Amino acid sequence: MAAAVRLVSERGTTGIPVTDLAEAADVSRRLVYLQFGDRDTLRTEAAIDLVRRELLPRAGDGGDTSEGVAAPARHFAEHRSFYRPMLTGSCAFAMTSTLNKLFGSLNRPAVRELFGDLDQQTADDLSEFIAGGAATLVNNWVIDGADPLAPEDLTNRLRRLAPSPRREAVRPGPGAPVRDG
Repeated sequence: MAAAVRLVSERGTTGIPVTDLAEAADVSRRLVYLQFGDRDTLRTEAAIDLVRRELLPRAGDGGDTSEGVAAPARHFAEHRSFYRPMLTGSCAFAMTSTLNKLFGSLNRPAVRELFGDLDQQTADDLSEFIAGGAATLVNNWVIDGADPLAPEDLTNRLRRLAPSPRREAVRPGPGAPVRDG
């Protein structure tokens, strides 16, 4: 997986033959196919591994703390040369979908605190919905942002939008006035 991150970053493309990936990892092509099935799965797993190893420990609980909001911006800026081709290549959908599920699961405690007693499906859907919206901002920033990326700009944008247990959660009923939380 480290070889995949390195090669995608160096070459600026996801169009890297399995032979090159296997050679860079000092394994056989057969092992790559046995372990991952195809190169898109390998690259997607490499992205998930990178997030788990480097981003999640830095983000802490992922809450509305300064580090919890700033860590993703710094991580994606630091690894832009990897994520940019990943977000525009053949594995973009699989990677984005997998990361949204991962980040959605991290949102679940904040969603439950903000919105109270939700059934499991609604909590899961809302958590992934929030993760997907944040992912769109991150993706657009990584793909189209000016060089060099300014993590503090994305951090400020995410902080303004991040669900916070300190904000009042309002769930109006039918016909009830809507208040800003």
